[in-house]
Amino acid sequence: MYRTATGEEIFIVDSHIALWDGSPENQRNIHGEQFINCFYDYHKDHTPKEAIWPKEKFLKYGSEALINDVFVKGHVDVAIFQPVVLSEFYKNGFGSLKANHELVKKYPGRFIGNGNFDPRDGNRGLENLEFQKREYDIQGVKLYTAEWRGDSKGYKLSDPWTQRYLEKCQELGIKNIHVHKGPTVTPLNKDAFDVADVDDAASSFPELNFIVEHVGLPRLEDFCWIATQEKNVYAGLAVAIAFIQDRPRYFAEIISELLYWVKEDRILFGSDYAIWEPGWLIEKFVDFELPEDIQKETGVTLDLAVKKKILGENAAKLYGIDIESHKQKLKNDGLLASLV
Repeated sequence: MYRTATGEEIFIVDSHIALWDGSPENQRNIHGEQFINCFYDYHKDHTPKEAIWPKEKFLKYGSEALINDVFVKGHVDVAIFQPVVLSEFYKNGFGSLKANHELVKKYPGRFIGNGNFDPRDGNRGLENLEFQKREYDIQGVKLYTAEWRGDSKGYKLSDPWTQRYLEKCQELGIKNIHVHKGPTVTPLNKDAFDVADVDDAASSFPELNFIVEHVGLPRLEDFCWIATQEKNVYAGLAVAIAFIQDRPRYFAEIISELLYWVKEDRILFGSDYAIWEPGWLIEKFVDFELPEDIQKETGVTLDLAVKKKILGENAAKLYGIDIESHKQKLKNDGLLASLV
């Protein structure tokens, strides 16, 4: 729980975290090394100096570090796993649904574990999606449309097989579709993360929620035009929010455009842990103020009420979390006391 200088509580839902293994032992080929190195470049280039991790920890940090960084130091109340497998790059997968859900079970109420799918897996993948719902009761999936699979270097949300998977999600009650549509990661192709196919998917499946992670950067304008007409499209702030410390003016432009077009009820905080720790991101965001000229031009505000929505209330609505009752549950779970 984050408390402001005046003592006001803010319920925090980090809608984008991961538990990964990018270690050399798990790297299948040069591409696994390239991928994690690109992540580390994002980390060290856009993190306060005192919060930069050594490379060894970044490669494989483990669940104990995650608990400490996210909940003890990080102010987070509930964190949502967004797993990416990358089986072409990593022997045992970059992320593991099983490992995520071990933490979900161990710390009730603290984690939500999403699943994933790749439409190129055909009927076998549809069966696996049913297994994920049955075994883990997933409420959402994370999609990585630029992920390589054999000779394929990506897929689109508008592809016929993807449509079949989205139909299956609708049938199973998996409502929250988190889609990476942002900066590319070496060696993946930038164009495979283009936001254009979000429009078709959101129109075709109005009962599903499409959370566009990283707000489509560097295609922010395209994303905003899509999201303003498709009311089931949401903006995930992971990556974008990291610019708050080294490019505050740029971040002000991003968040003001989102508030102008997408509105305050459809923007979700995400740290993208472990690229960044949530603690310093949250602290800087709570203290952040829009420049006067941007406020005057756009007419938007970023007061504490809006920040509360972005930091937790909006994600809580998508995932059916009753904040007041959840606060009471977490006060008695003993997680923080056991780690102090």
